[in-house]
Amino acid sequence: MATSDSLLQALQAVVDPNTGKDFGSTRAIKNLEIHGADVSFDVVLGYPAQSQVPALRSALIAAARTVPGVGNVSVNVRSDIVAHAVQRGVQLLPGVKNIVAVASGKGGVGKSTTAANLALALAAEGARVGLLDADIYGPSQPQMMGIEGKPASLDGKSMEPLENYGVQVISIGFLVARDEAMIWRGPMAVQALDQLLRQTNWKNLDYLIVDMPPGTGDIQLSLSQRVPITGAVIVTTPQDIALLDARKGVRMFEKVGVPILGVVENMAVHVCSNCGHVEHIFGADGGKKMAAEYQVEYLGALPLDINIRLQADSGRPTVVADPEGEVAGLYKNVARQVAIAIADKNKDFSSRFPTISISTQS
Repeated sequence: MATSDSLLQALQAVVDPNTGKDFGSTRAIKNLEIHGADVSFDVVLGYPAQSQVPALRSALIAAARTVPGVGNVSVNVRSDIVAHAVQRGVQLLPGVKNIVAVASGKGGVGKSTTAANLALALAAEGARVGLLDADIYGPSQPQMMGIEGKPASLDGKSMEPLENYGVQVISIGFLVARDEAMIWRGPMAVQALDQLLRQTNWKNLDYLIVDMPPGTGDIQLSLSQRVPITGAVIVTTPQDIALLDARKGVRMFEKVGVPILGVVENMAVHVCSNCGHVEHIFGADGGKKMAAEYQVEYLGALPLDINIRLQADSGRPTVVADPEGEVAGLYKNVARQVAIAIADKNKDFSSRFPTISISTQS
């Protein structure tokens, strides 16, 4: 007859393809039960992986059946995404477990496109995801996400996020005319952004992706100091000029205690659609070298591809327009690495501690 020890030992042979660790040593196996020849257990992942569940189940069942005496095997693979630690002294946002800032030092490097596809990739894997368009002066997420209309307010004090492709979205672009210029000074823009963030009724999000405005000015600094950010993703092109500003973004997050989850190298290579000629228009491996320089994860490279631009402009970003395509696969790989990096961070335990008040009596 199989025992718990023999089963756990057999299951240690199954390695999580995303983390490289076996499920036994990571204590991901829960609720192991043995009833004669019947075995059942849960495997709990700290990141969303809906598309990989069938393959994981098959591998785990095969491993369990190597134990003598095991007959039927029932495996439930699920994700349990929890809140993780943020900057010291900053309180978590109600209804949001983890906030990921997608940032760049300069504009025009594809940060907003990356943010949209990152949000969509996480949602496709089963996570509850929101997208905050933090670019007050140049909001682009309404068009990229194919959303029109204004947020409803059920109580006159807060807003309901708009939704498309399974992602909750809020943007100043929903509240002003498309061609209206936001002629606001820094403090006004910061206040507007704070309202968008805190007065939106986010509905039980595992991840809130924040499409940061380019640069390292008032808005970026206020966001990184006052918003409970779990980690930041830096988007750059391989070009030396872009890398100069990307480094400033890394330094800004380091100074305010926000960990860098990794670097995405956008527009890394162009492949001619006519002849197949490969050309590194903006240079080669600049983002990879920067990641190595700052000892942060290199999340991967995305090509300079006309379809990425066409799909974003049409309101159907690559992950939904061509979900099985090569480029969508690259975005999904980046999203998976980001989610795993978050899962490896320290959990947030602030909600478990009681609030202590001290009163003095005369």
